[in-house]
Amino acid sequence: MDKLKAMQTFVAIADAGSLTAAARIRGNSLPAVVRSLAALEAELGVRLFNRTTRRVTLTETGRRYLERCREAQAIVDEAEAELRDEQTEPRGRLRITAPVLFGQRHLVDGIVAYVQRFPKVNVEVQLLDRVVNLVDEGIDIGIRIGTLDNSSLIAQPVSTMRRLTVAAPSYLARRGAPQHPKELIEHDCVCFWRTGPRAWTFHSNGKPISVPVKGNFTINQSAAAAGACVAGLGIGNFFAYQVAPHVESGALSVVLAAFETPPQPIHIVYPQVRLVPARTRMFIEFIKDHIITEQRHWQPTDPRPPRSPKAGRKR
Repeated sequence: MDKLKAMQTFVAIADAGSLTAAARIRGNSLPAVVRSLAALEAELGVRLFNRTTRRVTLTETGRRYLERCREAQAIVDEAEAELRDEQTEPRGRLRITAPVLFGQRHLVDGIVAYVQRFPKVNVEVQLLDRVVNLVDEGIDIGIRIGTLDNSSLIAQPVSTMRRLTVAAPSYLARRGAPQHPKELIEHDCVCFWRTGPRAWTFHSNGKPISVPVKGNFTINQSAAAAGACVAGLGIGNFFAYQVAPHVESGALSVVLAAFETPPQPIHIVYPQVRLVPARTRMFIEFIKDHIITEQRHWQPTDPRPPRSPKAGRKR
């Protein structure tokens, strides 16, 4: 007995409600359907249907078995679809979202390369500095930096990102470099928040420290905040990719490195679906490799680390 075909015939009978209708749907003769069902019931040692002269109804055992048969069929269909996708060029619409600056600096080139390789995929990119609800907004893939909230999304870790505290050499020469996060209370801090408390988090002896900060400049855009720090306006706290070019050039120096929080994860996230289209699967693998290659660009080394502050430099 071909068990898979027998299961498919069983599902057809359950869906159609009669042996005759199932035979028509399956393209088999009625005797062949009857023999298939009888062989399946004999193999399982249970009765799957209650039969009358006009119709068949599932037994309780049959209802439970039907659920399992549908699951098994879905797995088979998914495997066959994946094989078909691998033999054909991916196509269709693919919608992607990522943080603005990270997308501009580290993703767009990879996405362009993907489109060049698979020109039949219509890619739409939304660079947004907010957490997008992928399901509600019809987004296929999101790139997220930081700890993820509990959700129904599938998340694949790709890399990590440091969080750096930085200031311009001119500011540090004028005010001195803080040696402990608590000293930030005495400094001007450049902040970029849309909402929420003004506090930065550090680690000391494996434990988090939350430090309230203040300053005379707050903005909701990270590149502008980094520019303000370069101008000497104060100390800033950023993801490494947001200030890496400034640190590499010496325009900004890293402070409080010994108190950095553990690196934050970078994830590729996408909604749970039974069958992930080839265009999505291929993009995930493609952009993973690209991000891993790009990560060297957000691992800055401070060419001129600040010296300890001298007495009387703070105000």
